[in-house]
Amino acid sequence: LLLRQGTIGSLNTVLKLNMSEATVTRELTQWRLRAEKWDQMTKKVTIVMVGKYTGLSDAYLSVIKALQHACIACSVKLDLVWLEAADLEPVDSKSTAVANCGPDAPPPDSDGADGESIETLEARHTKAWETIRSADGVLVPGGFGERGVEGKILAANYARTSGVPYLGICLGMQTAVIEFCRNVIGMPEAHSTEMHQATPNPCIVFMPEGSTTHMGGTMRLGSRRTILQTMDSTAAKLYQSASGFIDERHRHRYEVNPEYVDRLEKAGCRFVGKDETGRRMEIMELD
Repeated sequence: LLLRQGTIGSLNTVLKLNMSEATVTRELTQWRLRAEKWDQMTKKVTIVMVGKYTGLSDAYLSVIKALQHACIACSVKLDLVWLEAADLEPVDSKSTAVANCGPDAPPPDSDGADGESIETLEARHTKAWETIRSADGVLVPGGFGERGVEGKILAANYARTSGVPYLGICLGMQTAVIEFCRNVIGMPEAHSTEMHQATPNPCIVFMPEGSTTHMGGTMRLGSRRTILQTMDSTAAKLYQSASGFIDERHRHRYEVNPEYVDRLEKAGCRFVGKDETGRRMEIMELD
């Protein structure tokens, strides 16, 4: 309708795009083919996104759009299922805080977190595990703070032990490293110093680009270069990078502890992408 009303011509003039009619026709043809392909796809792939901001989809908008574009390229229909990470955690861990919050708190066998009954929490827990077991792939996106982290670690454990494809972005990669340290290397108390500063096995540590004491300006923000360590990796095949490096957006302060990298690699982790200094682990793969 907008095309028939001459909207593109108006935009071309007002925005001074200087696009020729042939360019407009070519671009519209490509867009139309993409849109038609999206509408006609029938083969479904179920991706379970395990996060903590599942009530606000805009928080993961860039991830959602990337999944949609990937599905178009692979000719599959995206079935994106949202899963609250905390629902994967054992119910008793959620009720502990309520049980210990004073004489007026409900007994631990009646109400859990946020006043919900233990029965409700158990039902959500059961449903969460049914959901993740239905996944063709598990995606754990970035995030901050402690809430839901143990659930994300459980998601990484399920994917690793079940052979389900897993993509961890930022904190999602960090939780995969924590899970590996705990259950493969044998460090049951392994954690990130973001959540537990006193952990005896700090496999994820604070590594800002600037000050280690001031929060302002310490994030790794914007485009940062990742050097591929080998072309024999999933990342290299997906990016098809002939140059041997990848430039991608970053937004974090915490990194894999360099002191743990040797042990992780000997146990089977492959850090196939590192920063230009070689000290920040950017991409991890498991065979």
